[in-house]
Amino acid sequence: MSKKKEAAKAINDDITEFYEAMKHVVPLTASDRTILEPEKPAPHPRKKNPFILYDPAFETANANDANLPEISADDEWSYSGPGVSHQTLRRLKRGYWRICDSIDLHRLTQDVAKHRMTDFLNAALQKHLRCVRVIHGKGLSSQDGIPVLKYSVGNWLAQHPAVLAFCQASPENGGGGAVMILLKSKEHKQ
Repeated sequence: MSKKKEAAKAINDDITEFYEAMKHVVPLTASDRTILEPEKPAPHPRKKNPFILYDPAFETANANDANLPEISADDEWSYSGPGVSHQTLRRLKRGYWRICDSIDLHRLTQDVAKHRMTDFLNAALQKHLRCVRVIHGKGLSSQDGIPVLKYSVGNWLAQHPAVLAFCQASPENGGGGAVMILLKSKEHKQ
């Protein structure tokens, strides 16, 4: 007998034995109990993809204020996101990455500046730019000399999922009136 025929006979023998063993089985009677189905586990949240255009309605309720220092017009400041090494921030400060594009937000209201900056960052991500500059001004002409837009830009950048780090621009790139921003590359996709 061939191997195929032997395998088919063995399967038929198993089925016959099963039916023979089950011939006296009687279904259970229905009970009056309610049978609860187990709850399905909650789905795991997806990680944000920084290469999807970011919604201009920043999550201001979850502002990352605690990570940003209080600043004045003369202060030098910087920010690095979670998991970003100090070396990366140092490289950004030293100009390791060339500034590929910039936007000037001088004299704009906060709402207009937020939308323009969001559009600018989204365009930079689509172009796969790594380092960009936002010129926000020093706030010297604002009421009480407080750099409102500078501080707002810092908060917005700290909340943006594609921003790895930012720091005050070097004097030749705008000094205290601008920030250099390091954006995630495709390799940083999470």
